[in-house]
Amino acid sequence: MLKSKETLVTTFALFSLFFGAGNLILPPFLGFQSGHAWWLVAIGFCLSAVLVPILGILAHAKLQGTIYDFGKKVSPDFSLIYSLLIYGIAIALPSPRTASVTHEIAIQPYFTTSSLLTSILYFSLVFIFAINRSKILDILGKILTPAIIIILLLIIGITLFGLDFSFGNASFPSPLSAGILEGYQTFDAIAAIVVGGVIIISINQKNNNATYHDKKKLIATAGWLAGLALFLIYTGLIFSGSVLHHHFDDDASRTELLKGISQISLGSTANLLLSLLVSLACFTTAVGIVTGTSDFIKDRFHNSQKAYIITAMVGCLLGIVIGQFNVAYIITIALPALMFIYPITIVLILLNVVPEKYGSSLVFRTVIFVCILFSIPDFLASIGVSLGTEGNAILGLIPFSEYSLGWVLPALISFVAANYFHGRRSTTN
Repeated sequence: MLKSKETLVTTFALFSLFFGAGNLILPPFLGFQSGHAWWLVAIGFCLSAVLVPILGILAHAKLQGTIYDFGKKVSPDFSLIYSLLIYGIAIALPSPRTASVTHEIAIQPYFTTSSLLTSILYFSLVFIFAINRSKILDILGKILTPAIIIILLLIIGITLFGLDFSFGNASFPSPLSAGILEGYQTFDAIAAIVVGGVIIISINQKNNNATYHDKKKLIATAGWLAGLALFLIYTGLIFSGSVLHHHFDDDASRTELLKGISQISLGSTANLLLSLLVSLACFTTAVGIVTGTSDFIKDRFHNSQKAYIITAMVGCLLGIVIGQFNVAYIITIALPALMFIYPITIVLILLNVVPEKYGSSLVFRTVIFVCILFSIPDFLASIGVSLGTEGNAILGLIPFSEYSLGWVLPALISFVAANYFHGRRSTTN
């Protein structure tokens, strides 16, 4: 049996691996834009940035393999291409973004150094942590995460109990869907299948003799506890952004808003604590992404430590190059990739969570094909490609397409239909 202390350490490690740049700067900005509809935005945001990622961890608890196992029921080739796409996106966008956020909030206000220097120092430290693979779970779970949570609770707690509740007007035509789509930008569904693999390997290294069921219980329990912590903190940050809206100009940026909220709630100590919070939260996520990517490539090259080190080095070099751009630019260029890969990721997570009898190879192939097909319009729109009058008219017939969620109902219908035909085929045989 695994001890409760290990569950707590794993919970903290999971939380810190999830909680990075987007998790800090996106919720307050959503609250700022949502006004009195902050709770609807919070529900949408937590659906895509908490519930789906935690289901991803539960899928990992069930599979106890790698990201490759998520899509192998579709086909081995699909699974490999999907895995490489996910890791490519992870080290090219969310990982560098953590360095960009760290520079804008924790470095730029105090030093005149360039963002390039910040990225070089930042990813040099990430590389050192990544190559010390066996110590990651303990360092994240015992040291860094408690510091992150304490500072976050201070910011949210003072806002909740020390300020008047006054909400502005919502700027979203559909707060719920706006929250769901902004949750994409946290990359947490992608993070779930990346860092979930990191957790699996770390547990295996520390608990070689633990049974499958013991590890499944540990991962699932830690996943739910980390999810609860994420839910409370996201909701608190969204509420803080909403209730403090009148302190900021309408064109305030995401990083300006986070800095301003911290200063209002924490006063003279805000800058120091926020700098520490941002640095820790972003750093742990970057470590998780680089480590997860390196773990995967190491496994593909027959457990080669050389492949692990080379991948970690490439991931950090990519982080240095892209991490010197500003946060807003990285968020903008990430959107097309997210509009395409996120629906596929969500569907794969859900298919791997459902009972085996509802997740046959036929079901996987059918639902993924339909999901990809109906995600194409949203992807094309995100890169500025017009579908024309006829194309938009056809698109308008698909439920939820106006919210960039046109893939949801077709994927659900195909899931039911594929299970029906699979059941009939099994009965006939």
